[in-house]
Order: sequence, then C-alpha cells, then structure tokens
Amino acid sequence: MNRREFTQLLAIASAANIFPRTAFSNHSEATPESMYDIPKFGNARLLHITDSHAQLKPIYFREPSVNIGIRHEDGKPPHIVGKNFLDYFNMNAGSIQSHGFTSLDFIACAEKYGKVGGYAHLSTLIKQLRQSYGDADHSLLLDGGDTWQGSATAYWTRGMDMVEASNLLGVDVMTGHWEFTYQDTEILKNIEAFNGEFIAHNVKVNEDALFEGAPAYDEDTGNAFKPYTIKIMGDHRVAVIGQAFPYTPIANPSRFIPDWTFGIQAGELQELIDEVKDAEQPDAVILLSHNGMDVDLKLAETVAGLDVILGGHTHDGVPKPVHVKNAAGTTLVTNAGSNGKFVGVLDLELGKGHVKDFRYTLLPVFSNYIKADPEMDAFIDDVRAPYESKLNETLAVTDELLYRRGNFNGTFDQVICDALREVNGADISLSPGFRWGTTVMPGQNITFEHVMDQTCITYPETYTRDMSGADIKAILEDVCDNLFNVDPFYRQGGDMVRVGGMDYVCDPLAGFGERISNMTLDNGKTVEANKLYKVAGWATVNAQAEGAPIWDVVSGYLRDKKQFSIEKINTPKLKNMAGNKGIIS
Repeated sequence: MNRREFTQLLAIASAANIFPRTAFSNHSEATPESMYDIPKFGNARLLHITDSHAQLKPIYFREPSVNIGIRHEDGKPPHIVGKNFLDYFNMNAGSIQSHGFTSLDFIACAEKYGKVGGYAHLSTLIKQLRQSYGDADHSLLLDGGDTWQGSATAYWTRGMDMVEASNLLGVDVMTGHWEFTYQDTEILKNIEAFNGEFIAHNVKVNEDALFEGAPAYDEDTGNAFKPYTIKIMGDHRVAVIGQAFPYTPIANPSRFIPDWTFGIQAGELQELIDEVKDAEQPDAVILLSHNGMDVDLKLAETVAGLDVILGGHTHDGVPKPVHVKNAAGTTLVTNAGSNGKFVGVLDLELGKGHVKDFRYTLLPVFSNYIKADPEMDAFIDDVRAPYESKLNETLAVTDELLYRRGNFNGTFDQVICDALREVNGADISLSPGFRWGTTVMPGQNITFEHVMDQTCITYPETYTRDMSGADIKAILEDVCDNLFNVDPFYRQGGDMVRVGGMDYVCDPLAGFGERISNMTLDNGKTVEANKLYKVAGWATVNAQAEGAPIWDVVSGYLRDKKQFSIEKINTPKLKNMAGNKGIIS
C-alpha cells in the first residue's frame, strides 16, 4: 500500500466511522488491571506525554464539565463532555474509562479509583510500554511541553527538578510553552542539562539580538532551537518537527524572553516539511505540537505532508485521533490531556517513505494500579525533602470539591477571586483562565502545596487599581474572543478570565465586542460603563505589578477561614448554548 492509498483509506474510514484504531473503542469494558496491556503492532512505537505541569506526585484531577465548541465544532472532539463524550467514544458510564475522560460522578469515582499520574507511576508504565515493544531503538518518548511549570518545587528549582525527572523518565524529544516563562538564561541552562533534544521550528532570534551576538541554534536561519530531528527506528527514519506555543510573548511576559519571536508560521512549516522530505527521506513525519487542539485541527488542513500531530496545550484527553483531510491526504490529530494523567501510545507500521498502518491508545494513568518505579520514587522524595514542611502546611479544610478546569469559573478559581477581593477590599476581582491546577476532594485539607499548584508562576504579583465598567467589559470581551473566535488561529488556548464579585451574560456565538452583557455586582447593582470600581487581580503580562505574590494572598485568606466553603460562584449565564454538547447541564 503506497502513501496515496493509505491516506485514501484513512479518509474513507474516518467518514464511515469504522476505523477501530484505539484501545478504548475496542475495549470499553477494560479492567484497571488489563488496560495497560497494549499489544505490539507495527515496527515503531511513539509514546507521547504533554502538559504535566510539574506534578511529580499522584493527584486528583477533574476533567471539564464545560468545553464549548461553536458552530461546526459543537459535538466534535475536543468540544464534547460528560455523557456526550461517552456516547461519542462508546464508553460506559461509571467505568474507569468514564472517570478517566469525564467529570461524571467525579467524587464517587475518585474515591473508588484513586489518584492519577505521578512520575514514579508514569515511569513504570513507560518502561513497560517500551520494553514490551522490543528493541530500544524502536520506541521514542516525546514530551509536548508545559513540563517545567505548575508546582512549588518546579518554581523553587527554576524547572530543574523537572529536567532531572525528564532525564530519568527517558524523554527523547520535547518542545515548550511555560518553559519560556523562566528567564532566557535559565531556559538555556535547563535545555543544556536535558538529555534529550529540545526542538521548536517556530522560535526565532530577532535580528537585533543576532547582530548583538545572542545565541542561536542557526545564525543563518535565525532558529533559536533545533527545528526538527531525525530518529532512526530500526530500519526506518522518523522526522519529528517541534512546534512551540505560538503566542508565548502575548499570553506570557515577553520581558523574560526579549530576543525570541514566536508564531504559528504555517507557511514556514510547509517549507520545512518539504525540505525534510526531500533531504531526509523519512518514512513518517510527526509534528510535536503545543498549539492547542483547535489550532492543530486547522493546521492539519492548512499544511500537507504531516502524518501525525501529537498535540498539547489545551489539556484535552481525546482517546481517538481526528482524521483531517488536506492537499496530501489525511493527517491524524491527537491531544494527550495533562498533569501526567495520560500516555498516548502510537504504534506505526512504517514502509519505505510512508506509513502503512497505525494503532493509537490514550492511556489514563491510575496510580493505584501501577507500581511506583523505585528510582523515580527516590528522586522525587529527595527533590521534595527540603520543602516538605512548607508544602504540607494545612491552611483550611474544604467542605466541597475544589477544581479549576472548565471554560468558566471553577471552585478553586472562586477561592482565588474571593481571596483577592477580601484581602484587597476590592469590588471585583480578576484571575487568569489557566487550565493547570490540581483538584482537592471534599473534607480534604487544603495545603500550601495545593495553593501553589494553582498559582505558582514566575509573575505572581497581585495588583489593585481603579477600572471603569467599560474597561472591565473590554477585558472580558478580549479574553472571550480568544476563546470563541471563529478562526482557531486566533485562539490562545486558555479559558475565560475568572471573576469575583460580579456576574454577567455571555453569548459565545456573538461577534467581537458583543459577547458580554448584563454585568452586575453581587449586590445586584448594574456595572456602569463610566463608573470606577476597585479591581484586584494578578499575573500581569506587561509591566510587573507591585503587590504580594498571589500565593501569599490566598494562603492568608484560607488560614483565617479554617473550615472553608464557597458562598457563591460567579459563573456567567450562557446565551444561545441550549443543547451544546460541550456543556453538562
């Protein structure tokens, strides 16, 4: 079967929905003990992890109950949740698969199946998946980035704990996003300590910096990092191209990385694919991406010649690849969740110059059912030892489930917003729509580590300032457009800015500047366009704010509360969303 025949087969199978290429489509009744027995297929195995956000220990993590897709996206991955998700992927309610991929019956299922992830358990699973496949040169471990940020120890070690953990895990290739929120000198130091290859075709050194002698992988092209790598897998050659997060200097402070430029760069990617195919004669071309799944789906339509996109950034756990048609045939698009909770297993049968067939499985990592790897376990204990007493400080006990993930306010987001308002005496509070952050069970102690899991970034300073109602609406409109713009290339992949002390109506189907309406304070008063309000927030992307770090604000607030419950969640009322399959009603 040649490449054209293969891509035609993919297109036919995708259209007919008869392509059984995932474990969960075939084994929806798989038991915890059997789900990790993945039969060997083909002659090359690619293992994919992404967005671990520095979570070395097992955690609880609740999947979203709101992940809205607009217009033609509604009802399609990744914008399906709850029972709609189970129906789409043929999974059973109450099963371990349901718990792995949805938020349904989260508390009961979490108590039954336990925590997820943890690098010691991940290490055992990855070793098993590599060893069971045979020769070491037939498998690769690829990391899609957001690995060095998201925990207190990563913040305190400037990401180096995760570099060392990645080396122990055996990561062969990675790209990045939150990696770029350390200082550029720290980033280069970490990359030097990393045993694998850090690749990103779309990060360039600007001309002024090159002229002044700034380091670059290739001074002629301006590439800051190696754009791609060729891996020999048995008798075959696999090209892996790196695609770092395109909007890093917009979504995060550019002051940390002043010499580097980013972007989607679809045209440059097409040129690179063509060059790689011509010069390297690979049998498969893989894009290791941190674009976010919506961007990857459009990119797969736009460029030709990619066999697979292994995607990250939007934290979508999608158990079956999406088949996207383009000028050269079909590209498979995947996304492998977050927080060390999933391992993507892509088995390829490679021919000369083409992919003949594949199998894909996205495995939830349930730590109760995987033994901890002793070497990784010892490393984690050692790296955490200097900080254990601080990490384990109990701040309060929660009466309810605390989580973040979802298009709008999660309960832990509300804790942050309420803390900002109370501590700063503000009318309204704003908190970024980050998708990382662990979950705390009802009745569980809220520790300082939990707060750091939600807040530890390199620009944590808080602020309090006067803003007009018009200014507040403009902020909400701008972020809402980032989330619901009809063109995925204009989406940055986060969720809606969280608010405290204020409610509003949101219409995701409206145009720019018209999605937000009916803004009212908690006391019922309308937010007036020309009136000033005291607003508290954190994580300013431009100039550094002068207030206390957000973790100090939230920790102090919780220490005063002791037994903690949320009085009100400022979740917006949605308009024109009836029946949307990305919402659990």
